Amino acid sequence: MINQWLVNCLSWGMGCLLLVLANLSQAGTFEIVEYEQALIKAKFDQKAQIMASWYEADQAQAVHLMQLMLDSQLYYLKQDKRLYQVEDASSGAIAQRIHDGGLITLKKKRDVKRVSINNRLRSVFRQRVTETQLSAAKPQDRLAAAESIIGDTTPELMATIARLRLGETDASVLAAFDLVLAVATLHSSNEDQQRQSIRLLGESLHPASLNALNGFLLTYPQSPLIPMVGKYVEQINGKVDFYGSLETIYFGLSLGSVLVLAGIGLAITFGVMGVINMAHGELIMIGAYTTYLIQQLMPNHIGLSLLVAVPAAFLVSGAVGILIERGVIRFLYGRPLETLLATFGISLILQQAVRSIFSPLNRSVETPLWMTGVIDINPLLSLTQSRMYIIVFCLTIFLLLLAVMKRTRLGLQVRAVSQNRDMAKSMGVRSEWIDALTFGLGSGVAGVAGVALSQLTNVGPNMGQAYIIDSFMVVVFGGVGNLWGTLVAGLSLGVANKILEPWAGAVLSKVLVLIFIILFIQKRPRGLFPQRGRDAKG
Repeated sequence: MINQWLVNCLSWGMGCLLLVLANLSQAGTFEIVEYEQALIKAKFDQKAQIMASWYEADQAQAVHLMQLMLDSQLYYLKQDKRLYQVEDASSGAIAQRIHDGGLITLKKKRDVKRVSINNRLRSVFRQRVTETQLSAAKPQDRLAAAESIIGDTTPELMATIARLRLGETDASVLAAFDLVLAVATLHSSNEDQQRQSIRLLGESLHPASLNALNGFLLTYPQSPLIPMVGKYVEQINGKVDFYGSLETIYFGLSLGSVLVLAGIGLAITFGVMGVINMAHGELIMIGAYTTYLIQQLMPNHIGLSLLVAVPAAFLVSGAVGILIERGVIRFLYGRPLETLLATFGISLILQQAVRSIFSPLNRSVETPLWMTGVIDINPLLSLTQSRMYIIVFCLTIFLLLLAVMKRTRLGLQVRAVSQNRDMAKSMGVRSEWIDALTFGLGSGVAGVAGVALSQLTNVGPNMGQAYIIDSFMVVVFGGVGNLWGTLVAGLSLGVANKILEPWAGAVLSKVLVLIFIILFIQKRPRGLFPQRGRDAKG
């Protein structure tokens, strides 16, 4: 009797509290403390009523709380009986107060208790949250909400989708609503509805369409619609393979652009002076560290710092290249083995200098916001913007370098020296200074490559060593000293690597490419585009 009397009293008290909350909500007076106290004390069957009243009073906050309960992140502090968001309820965890956003540190795990829900409440809250998101003001929010419920066949939710579809104006959201309804009606007992859903899913490129059609093949193997479904599945698989190939080529072009940037400076110095510069990778490293230093000097202007780093890296790496040429290489012309050993020693010196100045630890260069994000062509093809910028940057540097070589006095003299040094000297060309400026130009372009690589990998003392072999492969394959050959070779090798990687692996694909280049050089020793002039003898 006493227990029953207590239960009746608690139920009556909670009912009165719910009535007060409802009156407060209708009167426009919202007291979050009252709602918090009610939610903490309520039983499962009463929490839905409390959250419905809370939803009327403050829709955004109520939806947020429902989501927190679904994620098991809503707790109340036993000391003050207030609600908190806690991602991990453990000693030392940070708890954020719901009503004002204040932060506290939990001393003990038992200081808080989770606001629990059962499966029925979970279903009610999930539907309420989804319905709110489907009615959001921003089209991208509605689109994300629609895609998150694909495959859910709850009648109430489908009725909501059908109702919202009538007033939807955004084409992408409307297509998502149609996709949700098509997946739901695919298992209808009405054959005409099934046929209509199959037709809509067969024309969609969304991954959920293929999954739904494959599920239909497994669920209804005796259906007369199986041939129709099979035809659409075959068409979609063909499109998946096609767009997958395009994505592979895109990734290959971005990798090839990196190889072009790394090798094009080497193509200039190797082509004009015949110098095997083993310190070329360290010149790339210097450009990357220049980018890091400029970003440290301009921490509040990351995007602008990257633009400033391009000419700065060119000048710094170019100056280092001229010093190397004037201080060492000019004494070793005509002795390729000694030049190779000398530049290898210089590379070790530069690596150790960087370790002494910056420490052996890798440095991270932040990527500007305008380089982040993805360009969605369709549901099967997405292009990352960072790779797009690398490709554009590579082509820009290539065209500028081509203009310098074809349209300037320096370029004319460089080409003259590369084709016939003795004749150029007899015509008054100072070949020694041309060598120095050419080496500086190639080194500066290597520094610019370092700017691009700083956006793809960490900056460290050994980063240049990862690209020196690839740079030589690009130069030899394309044709020594030929800029167009370097561009074609770099892009071709990048695409070839990405095509081979899925079935051969990253390491084996590089080995196969190297073997191909060795065999190719046996047939064409001067590369794809052999240089004319002095180096074309024989």
